[in-house]
Amino acid sequence: MRSRPGSSNRAALTLGALGVVYGDIGTSPLYVMKTVFDKANGLTLNPANIVGIVSLIFWSLMVVVTLKYVTLIMRADNHGEGGIMALLALAASSVADNPKLRHLLLMSGVFGAALFYGDGVITPAISVLSAVEGLELAAPSLTPYVVEITLAVLVVLFMLQKRGTAGIGAVFGPVMVAWFVVLACSGLVHLLRAPAILAALNPLAGLEFALEHRWLAFVALGSVVLALTGAEALYADMGHFGAAPVRVSWFALVLPALTLNYFGQGALLLAHPGALENPFFRMFPQGALVPMVLLATVATVIASQAVISGAFSMTKQAIQLGFLPRMRITHTSAKEVGQIYVPAVNAALFVAVIAAVIGFGSSTALGAAYGIAVTGTMMITTFLTFYVLRYAWKFTLWPALLATGFFFVIDLTFFFANLLKIVDGGWFPLVIGAIVFVGMVTWARGRELLAESVRADAIELKPFLNSVLADPPMRAPGSAVFMNGEADLTPAALLHNLKHNHVLHESNLFVTVNTHEVPWIPPNERASAQMLCAGCWVVTLNFGFKNDVDVPAALDLLHTQGIVLDPMTTSYFLSRATVVPTLGSGMAPWREKLYANMHRNASSAADFLNLPPNRVVELGTKVQI
Repeated sequence: MRSRPGSSNRAALTLGALGVVYGDIGTSPLYVMKTVFDKANGLTLNPANIVGIVSLIFWSLMVVVTLKYVTLIMRADNHGEGGIMALLALAASSVADNPKLRHLLLMSGVFGAALFYGDGVITPAISVLSAVEGLELAAPSLTPYVVEITLAVLVVLFMLQKRGTAGIGAVFGPVMVAWFVVLACSGLVHLLRAPAILAALNPLAGLEFALEHRWLAFVALGSVVLALTGAEALYADMGHFGAAPVRVSWFALVLPALTLNYFGQGALLLAHPGALENPFFRMFPQGALVPMVLLATVATVIASQAVISGAFSMTKQAIQLGFLPRMRITHTSAKEVGQIYVPAVNAALFVAVIAAVIGFGSSTALGAAYGIAVTGTMMITTFLTFYVLRYAWKFTLWPALLATGFFFVIDLTFFFANLLKIVDGGWFPLVIGAIVFVGMVTWARGRELLAESVRADAIELKPFLNSVLADPPMRAPGSAVFMNGEADLTPAALLHNLKHNHVLHESNLFVTVNTHEVPWIPPNERASAQMLCAGCWVVTLNFGFKNDVDVPAALDLLHTQGIVLDPMTTSYFLSRATVVPTLGSGMAPWREKLYANMHRNASSAADFLNLPPNRVVELGTKVQI
């Protein structure tokens, strides 16, 4: 349970939420209007269309972000944690008695998580590029170097990841406050000059636009949805700040600032249609353009940082839940457990982001690639929420359908509108998502096949120990900890140790690590032990998908049960399997080879379990799948 924060702590959390949660959606005004009225979309720039588009943007923010995410989705927390992996764990656990439905939810959630990585590539590329494009107005002589400057900013951003965000994180909140204040003030100035844009407050204006243009309006929705990018972050980062600070930030500053800015851009275009080349930066006088480019660049770096950090966090959760192989994870803060760095993910994102900037070359072109990943994830989030309402919260069918069906239709409309952009760049995040999805489901299925193969050839632990102790080998001093995937089976490391060394330690712990579909397991539920025979215990360690797996620390908790391990006389035995793909009914041959390659290149189990390097003994074995 979270303690209720005091007023000063609540204010700090609200400021932090502004800096982390709202960077993505807060920088959308840089490119939305320009992308909507791009000539390729075929939409004419005239007063009626401007009012209609601004109305669609405003009511999309109200319905999708305010009603769906802030009001409904944020209530579907997994013990206070949000995000699609937390929602997936909650939905899947609520239908645990229905394996087919659980499998469907798992596949849907994994695909949504895979699409998030596509979003994680496009967000830094389009955000930073759109900010640097302001130089085309502020310093026209630098126009040929916009892409190069963008690449330089991104290189620095990704190089700084290994240092952590603790230092620069302290300034995120104040910078984003300044950003939203500037958004609001600049929008208000132009709104007062052309108040006719206030007609967009009427939802009928957007509906009239849609009915009049139909196909063009449907195409325009693919760009309007860019105003909603980052909505998923409200839910995903809820666990870091709590629901209340995220909601307060939205209603007190973010929503008013975004509304005023979009209305201000619409008012500017009503008065000066020629400003369409870059409506956002045209809102400012020439003398303010350079400072605004700098502020926008910093804001987009903050938005990119939040997405990159989110990718690190999701990767850790996916590893814990068994959808990705072990990777090296570095903690970058001694105080904040959530601040982590995953080198492999950082490198992959960096390569993909650089390729996106070079390949697309402008924020308008990237806008065509952006919406599919965003709308796909949003649609899957709504789908999973239905099952949480229906099975976890025990809603009857019709209330659950009504609560989510309305939003699902909207998500589906946005998603299909973005499918029109596949040829123009929408294929890019889909390819990234497909690659990640195939890797995740292959790893999960491979682990199942590996466990089945091991179980088929394994010996039950208790009868085996009884037979060994009937004619006991030499007992070595100290303790042996055997990491064991199946609590009731004999680990291969014990068999090899007896075969080659002919010894059994005085104290033997057969440890199984379980990761549960909840974010946190408290220390008092972390470890339990059951004696099998003299000097032998079966130990179960429980971790949530956001807990750090630390086996020695967890074993120290067994002192309350009379089991005390001396670090200097305790050895940890691991069975390292070499996977051998074979023809059979498991997976397609190419998937078995892919799994074998992923398994071979996974980071050390000893590192993942936080075992002391000088106390680990690894014994290998070959396993066919």
